[in-house]
This record gives sequence, structure tokens and C-alpha cells, in this order.
Amino acid sequence: MLLSPVAERNKDALLQVLAGLLGGHSERQLFGLELGSGSGQHVVHFAQELPFVTWQPSEISNSAQESIYAYISATKVKNVLQPVYLNVEEAWGKWAGLPRRSCDVILCINVLHFCTFNTTKGLFKGAGELLKIHGLLITYGPYAINGIISPESNVQLDGSLRERNPEWGLPDIDVLRQLAYKNALRLERMIEMPESNKCLLFRKIEL
Repeated sequence: MLLSPVAERNKDALLQVLAGLLGGHSERQLFGLELGSGSGQHVVHFAQELPFVTWQPSEISNSAQESIYAYISATKVKNVLQPVYLNVEEAWGKWAGLPRRSCDVILCINVLHFCTFNTTKGLFKGAGELLKIHGLLITYGPYAINGIISPESNVQLDGSLRERNPEWGLPDIDVLRQLAYKNALRLERMIEMPESNKCLLFRKIEL
């Protein structure tokens, strides 16, 4: 079982957002896909508190998949499926074999600033195909707003990411909004979160 201190710090704040958004639908079973599930701390925490959502965790890394499996086994949650390999750079049809319009919610926590622009485009394309009408894509992390990054800790984070890979870095919310629109997703809301992060809520709309 891997342990992410960041995931441990933000899991309750994220759960509060999810509960507020999804709690009104607790009379029916929802299906959620998590992209880049990491250690698995988030998905089992959400599953324990939101039993009406069945979660599909996903990861590229074998060690992360093993950690997710270990968290599922340790917590004995019944509404988390076994982790699957999923690479958002691949066409959406290869995303865990999920059919079009099969997801009520897609969750993406602390992933976008590690993505190239092409990867981000693929992520929004896939979400646009897999979400049901009125479904939600929820992304969480640090962002730029109209090309401006703040506070200084996020400026430093952006610089260190670009040193590791020039195509990484904090994504601009307006760019994401435009990518979403091209895939029938509307940026509905931005929620301020601890440690200079934000949750962005994109709603699948009918064209």
C-alpha cells in the first residue's frame, strides 16, 4: 500500500465536494471512472462515504495498480472495481473497454499538470464520449488563470514541472474551458480548494 501525504491531506475536502454534487442522486446507483487513481487512497475513501457510486479506478503504473488493489482488500469496500490499465493518450475506445455514455462522473485528481497538451486534448475527448448527458467531469489541482499563476508556490511548481518536461506545467483554465466546449462539456463551476488548488466542474451537455 503506497501512501501519498498529499492525497491524505486533500481527501476529505474532495469528498465534501463530491458529496455535495452527487448526494442528491443517492436514490440510484451511479458509475464513476477515476483517471490516474495513484495510490488508491482517494477512491476507497470516496467509496466508503458514497456507497451509491460504483467506482472504476485506473492507472498506468503497475505498482500503483497493486497499491489500489491492496487498499480495496484492506478496506473491504464493495463498490470499487479492480483497477485497470488506462492511458488517456490512447483513443477513448480503449479506456477500460467502457462504452459511450456509460459514466455519471469522471474524476481526475492532480493529473492535468503532468499532461502534455495532446494528452489533455485526449482526456477531454474521452470524457466527452464516455459521460452521460448531464454527467460531470471533475478535475482537481493547481491552474493558471488567463496566463497568470499564483501564489508563488504554484509559480515554483510550474517551473519545476517544466524543467522535468517542457510540455508539462499548470494548465490554463480558459484553455481547458475551450477544449471542454469542443467536446460538448461546459465549465459550470470553479471551487476554491485548500493549498491553492481548485476543482473544476464540467457538465456534459446536449448539442
